[in-house]
Amino acid sequence: MNWEAIYRRKVADAATALSTIKSGQRLYMGGGSGVPQVLIDALVGRAGELRNVEITHILTFADAPYVQPEFSDSFRHNALFIGASVREAVHAGRADFTPIFLSEIPSLFRNGILPIDVALISLSPPDEHGFCSFGVEVGTTKPAAEAARFIIAEINPRMPRTLGDSFIHISRLNAIVEVDYPLPQAPQGGTDEVFLQVGQNIAEMIPDGATLQMGIGSIPDAVLQNLGSHKDLGIHTELFSDGIIEMVENGVITCARKSFHPGKIVAGFLFGSQKLYDFVNNNPLIELHPTDYVNDPFNIARNDNMVAINSALQVDLTGQVCADSIGTCFYSGAGGQVDFIRGATRSKGGLPIIAFTSTARGGTISRIVPTLTQGAGVVTSRNDVHYVVTEYGVASLHGRTVQQRVHELVGVAHPRFREDLMRSARELGYL
Repeated sequence: MNWEAIYRRKVADAATALSTIKSGQRLYMGGGSGVPQVLIDALVGRAGELRNVEITHILTFADAPYVQPEFSDSFRHNALFIGASVREAVHAGRADFTPIFLSEIPSLFRNGILPIDVALISLSPPDEHGFCSFGVEVGTTKPAAEAARFIIAEINPRMPRTLGDSFIHISRLNAIVEVDYPLPQAPQGGTDEVFLQVGQNIAEMIPDGATLQMGIGSIPDAVLQNLGSHKDLGIHTELFSDGIIEMVENGVITCARKSFHPGKIVAGFLFGSQKLYDFVNNNPLIELHPTDYVNDPFNIARNDNMVAINSALQVDLTGQVCADSIGTCFYSGAGGQVDFIRGATRSKGGLPIIAFTSTARGGTISRIVPTLTQGAGVVTSRNDVHYVVTEYGVASLHGRTVQQRVHELVGVAHPRFREDLMRSARELGYL
């Protein structure tokens, strides 16, 4: 039987495809901009028939109706990274959070720590050989699908065909639902003066030929805007967005001097605008791979001059980095921060960077603090931190004593908080 016949035999409407889902099962849902929205709506439509169905996924850019209070008996979400659409449910106790490094999520599925009964995924149409691409979200979705007992896939002609380790044959799918809707588009970061200054401070550290970890948001965008005169930059990152397009078109990002996957932008997933989805479609410059490959610190370290740029909610005067919670309130997750910080540390000429604006809440609070807020999680330990960058400069912490760290960090704090930080350091016995 040829693959076209197999395909036609598996096509069903969403309600029929989901009829195999039973109470008590664990479902994986494609993340990022690869959320299978028709399947999710149909699943919520079955809420009255289902009880205690666990839905697990990473950050998504789509509504999450299954976390609403009226569905709490039917569905419970297990967040592997907390996004805006599920944050309130986690805070209210209607959803759970599993702390985990992004590089280790695939092993949860493959080793049976978090066995998946059904994977709900979104794919590109099959090529002439019957292979579909996972498109915008390969990182954790491909491993989850490969480990799942049953796979239900939306086939969406709007899903770009991304290359790399990003394919699944239609013979592996148990049910296919044909859809046609635009992918969610992610908000782009702002570029005000403060962010641009942070970006400039980082850009001045980056040599020509470096390989960058570039996420999405205001600071990555600001860094990219300050790299226009650089040459032969490369990308190895868990995710990227629209900011790279102009850099590729202007010849700044060529990946020509990469020591690992030369000539290729390597990532696990991507969020952005329709322009980005069009740019990556069938583009041989772009390779997407599962996160246990992309985020493996040993693979990251194979890139010479690897520059890892990650953010923080707070950094204390000893260098501890909180990036996943506000006090005891879980906000996001570890993501790939530690994966890339440690990978860049081991890279020849690598630069592990924690970057943020010096204040929050309209300038009313300092992000550099004497001690982390009670209950705050330490994502990156003080032992792993090398450089902390704000709009006021670069603090170098690696190999520094606690006393030296205090002076370095106070020097990049907002001036209005420096005196209080020094006073607190003395009270804590750091000086």
